[in-house]
Amino acid sequence: MQLTTHPRFGDLLKQRIGLDAGSIGDAAIARAVRLRSTACGAADDAHYWALLQSSPAEVQQLIEAVVVPETWFNRYPESLTALVEVVRARLSRSTKVRILSLPCSTGEEPYSIVMALLDAGIPADSIAVDAVDVSEKVIAFAQRAVYGANSFRGDVAGLRERYFSASPQGEVLARRVAERVSLRAGNLFDPQALAGAQLYDIIFCRNLLIYFDAPTQERALDVLTRATHATGALFVGPAEASLLTRHGLRAMAPHAFGFYVGRAPVAARTVSARATPAAPRLRPGPGAAAPRAPARVHPVAPPAPPVVAPVVASPPDIDGLDALRRLADRGPAADALAACEHWLATHVPAAQVYGLQGMLHDSLGQPRQAEAAYRKALYLEPSHAESLVHLAALLAAQGDLEGARRLHARSARQERRHA
Repeated sequence: MQLTTHPRFGDLLKQRIGLDAGSIGDAAIARAVRLRSTACGAADDAHYWALLQSSPAEVQQLIEAVVVPETWFNRYPESLTALVEVVRARLSRSTKVRILSLPCSTGEEPYSIVMALLDAGIPADSIAVDAVDVSEKVIAFAQRAVYGANSFRGDVAGLRERYFSASPQGEVLARRVAERVSLRAGNLFDPQALAGAQLYDIIFCRNLLIYFDAPTQERALDVLTRATHATGALFVGPAEASLLTRHGLRAMAPHAFGFYVGRAPVAARTVSARATPAAPRLRPGPGAAAPRAPARVHPVAPPAPPVVAPVVASPPDIDGLDALRRLADRGPAADALAACEHWLATHVPAAQVYGLQGMLHDSLGQPRQAEAAYRKALYLEPSHAESLVHLAALLAAQGDLEGARRLHARSARQERRHA
């Protein structure tokens, strides 16, 4: 049976963490509501909704139920290579570089940043990394800094020998790395999350924007760019690169997914989320740019990218995927979409299913939903061929020719590698 729940739960999550319910599917939110409602002993959705209105702690628990971390050490190594060059350039003019990692998840990204810089000979006392995530649970995990085999999936040659020591609980991170990172819980749309923080030289916000709708993406990018120095840089995920290109940011080296903010310096800059005039205070406002405030408001921290919480922690069911494709071929598309959503709510997320979702939305004339699905497929599998090609065509139809060109180039590189 397809899980459903009142849209007000999705509205609440959007207000608090910016999550676009359409980016993960209503069934994923319904499942989180069912999970927490059962845990609290609520009789039905109405009773659980009443509890949420009176308990900020339960709102946080609902957020935790939606957010599932997915990361590993040295993810996107080309980004870390580009980072080293940016830091070296910054240190030619300053004694310290300030970096923000958000969402930091269970800590693999901010710790990878420090390890890459230490490997490059950057002095430890010139590195300051703030790491922020909306999930208090993953922050606690990152502070513990003990990791299992799943965190070492990437290009980690020699990493364990240099920076970890074995223990019965797992691989323990070296103190000289952990002490360069300041971890805390925070929310992009909470203006008090990083009160007192200075501007950052570099911000890593990878695989965050794909979970926002277009107005919230605008709002988030405004906060992120205001939080960086005029000559600072942003690093994003592969599926988000065309979004920054569309906003006029200049890309770094190929495959780095890094962009120069490129603003002209100004005397007094502000760092703030756009405020709306009426409650709820954190609801995204219209796409129009907000005027700059006269006083400094400090940067805030965004949420972790929500990923559908799997019910069955197992590899994708190949027979099930084949059945989804056959259903999509037969039609109708709406039935196939419902089947995809149910599959994602009961299995580990799979790029093949998100790619299929994108094509079904395309066939129904739903470009926004199609783009979100393709980007989620590319988040899980950056080389997913079908999603690269179809998203490129979609962006071209929307007038984003540069974004389409970049995706076509990535697709061509994948074809050459497999030739």
